[in-house]
This record gives sequence, structure tokens and C-alpha cells, in this order.
Amino acid sequence: MNYVLSLIKEIIKKRKLIWDLSKADFRKRFVGSYFGVVWMLIQPIVTVLIYWFLFGPIGFRSTPPVPNSSYIEWLVPGIAPWFFFSEALNTGTNCLQEYHYLVKKVVFQVEILPILKVISSMFVHGFFVFIMFGMFLIGGNMPRPTWLQVVYYGFAASVLALAISYFTSAVTVFFKDMAQIVGICLQFGMWLAPIMWSASMFPSAPAWLEQVLKINPVYYIVIGYRDCMLTGNWFWERPALTLYFWGVTAVLMLAGLKVFKRLRPHFSDVL
Repeated sequence: MNYVLSLIKEIIKKRKLIWDLSKADFRKRFVGSYFGVVWMLIQPIVTVLIYWFLFGPIGFRSTPPVPNSSYIEWLVPGIAPWFFFSEALNTGTNCLQEYHYLVKKVVFQVEILPILKVISSMFVHGFFVFIMFGMFLIGGNMPRPTWLQVVYYGFAASVLALAISYFTSAVTVFFKDMAQIVGICLQFGMWLAPIMWSASMFPSAPAWLEQVLKINPVYYIVIGYRDCMLTGNWFWERPALTLYFWGVTAVLMLAGLKVFKRLRPHFSDVL
């Protein structure tokens, strides 16, 4: 706990440095690119269009679980946080290799590197959320007060991605295959979380399937975004799920920081 508290104090103390480095990391992705941030939005937008074509009114005509909504209106609030979480975890896993020259500096607090990647990914997520709001407004949906709750669930996704990134980034320094394992797990995770589908879409699905899905902490974030945009529910209306999510996230954060702290003295020797 002393390590965690000292890290929080260090983050607060160096918040301007973290913010500046995050902006620099975001800009670095688009050096030499004519279209800049547009490239970061093309993949999620194309993915949404493909699934809308397959499961929307043109394809299988899947009926979304939320009444009075189209499939694409149900899909986008689920896929938006997933792209953010996936990008933050992917880039966070490789952050120590990417900034190896900073890791070797004795005075640099390497624990802030995964934070840079989460904040950098958040910039892109902000653009996608803006597009999501525009899509709902164009579709004739009036703004709800719960739309503001996207900030809370975005923060929840950030903390979860950061917690896992501390573990994966530390292990990747010594075990390069960890980055490939994370990529494969994210591919499976997109289907294990109720992003493209829901148990209620399948009448023959067993009753316990929904409870099994809730074990995945990403379930809370996906359902939360849909609560914000579609159903109008607040996060405190899911008390058990909220407590479960933050309990699991806290355990993952403590475990990730413990591994990171134990391996940190050897980073500069390996990188």
C-alpha cells in the first residue's frame, strides 16, 4: 500500500509532465500521415459498417435487445469502449520497449509509461464518442442526462486497461511473446463480451449464460455504455455489478503493480 500511495502522489506531482508526454505520444502516431487521426477512426467505423451490413436491415436482420432501437444504435455503444480498451491494452503492453530510452534513465518514474498510453488512447476514444453522439442525434434521439455518464464508464475502462497493462508490460520485457498472447486474448475477448451479440438474442440460450458473461469485467463497461445511450440507467442502479467490477479491478491493479515493482530493477538490464 505504501508503494501504491507513493505512486499516486508521484502521478499528482508530475501530472503536467504526464499530460505533455501523452499529447506527444498521440501526435507521434501521425507523423508523416496526411490524414492524421482519421486513420485511427477508419478501422472502428469500417468495423461498425460491416457488422451493420451483416446483422442490420440488409443482412440477418437481428433484433437488438433494447426496444425501439436499431441494431447499429445498440452495437456502437458496445463497440466504442471495446476499441478504447483494446488499444490502450495493446499499446500499454509494448510501452516499455517503445520508451526504452526513458526506462534506462535512473531518475525517470517508469510507472507513468502505461498511463501515457491510456491517456493517448483516450484522445482517439473521445473522437469516437463524439461520432457516436452525432449518430444518435442524427437518428432522432434526444440527449439524455445519462449521456454524461460516459465519462464515468470511460474512466472505469481506463483503470481496468491500466491495471492489466502494468502486468503485461512488465512481463513483455522478459517474455516477448506476451504481446502476441494479449493480441489473441483480445480477439477472443471481443466475442466473449456481449458486444456483437447478447444472450437474449438466442431464445434457446441457457439461463446461466448471462451470469457467466458478467464474470468478465468488460461486461460492466459495455453494458454501462448502453445504459448511458439507450436505456437511461445510472451506474448505481447496478450496485452488485458495480461493486464486483471495482473489486476485480482493484485486485488486478494491486497484482499488476506488485509484478511491475518486482521486475522494475531488471528492466534497464534487458532493454
